[in-house]
Amino acid sequence: MQSGFRFFSHWPLWALHALGHAAGWLAWLFSSVYRQRFMDNARQAGLGFFRVAPAIGHAGAMSAELPRLWLGAPVSVQWQGDAVVELAYASGKGVLFLTPHLGCFEITAQALASRFSAQHGPLTVLYRPARQPGLAQVMETARNRPGLQAVPTTLAGVRQMIKALRSGHAVGLLPDQVPPEGMGQWAPFFGKPAYTMTLAARLALQTGAEVVLIWGERLPWGWGYRLHASRLGHELSTELDVAVVQINQAMEQLVRECPGQYLWGYARYKGPRGA
Repeated sequence: MQSGFRFFSHWPLWALHALGHAAGWLAWLFSSVYRQRFMDNARQAGLGFFRVAPAIGHAGAMSAELPRLWLGAPVSVQWQGDAVVELAYASGKGVLFLTPHLGCFEITAQALASRFSAQHGPLTVLYRPARQPGLAQVMETARNRPGLQAVPTTLAGVRQMIKALRSGHAVGLLPDQVPPEGMGQWAPFFGKPAYTMTLAARLALQTGAEVVLIWGERLPWGWGYRLHASRLGHELSTELDVAVVQINQAMEQLVRECPGQYLWGYARYKGPRGA
């Protein structure tokens, strides 16, 4: 698997994206279960097929670009809202970066670490280790790089994130991931109950960290990526249940900005593992 990743890591980004778009449409055409879930999720958000159709190809591009991002040469990154990030770091309270399954969340962590870690300390990100040993090794090697520290979805990993925030550093996670049983609560997402992690809200409330919404837009023709950063827009409620709902609403807002790059095929409304 590592040799395959290294082979594709030398490909230009436009070629990887083209390959990924083709694979995404093939998956859509040949998997009725995936196709049904994709459309059900889009309809739940009130979006028709033509608004979300580009996301079919982008789902494939998300996988195809990984070899280049993990093992290849740096790619072009543009910034929109980087002043928001600067101000959040300047507060000295730590920064909690939140992004949904939108665009390229892999480049988001890399770009933040590359631009801000030298001055403000490393970025700690939460990830779920792959089940395949070969892929897990590639992920661990690629994600742990200068300025970027990846921690697993375990109690030890959560403790590391709390420690980082209390030290004034930054952490990042995807709050629209379905957590294991006992680590979330049911909260509306596009009007339908979804089992939602409480970790993001707990980190913000326990540490007082600044909350920044961020996502990486995949630019056409392999031109690279554009990072969009913005403030949450309001203070999180001190009540955990309400804060979780507020974070879901913030994720909805980001998805509506670019529904053509959201991972609509993700089983967002499934029950938690261990239930």
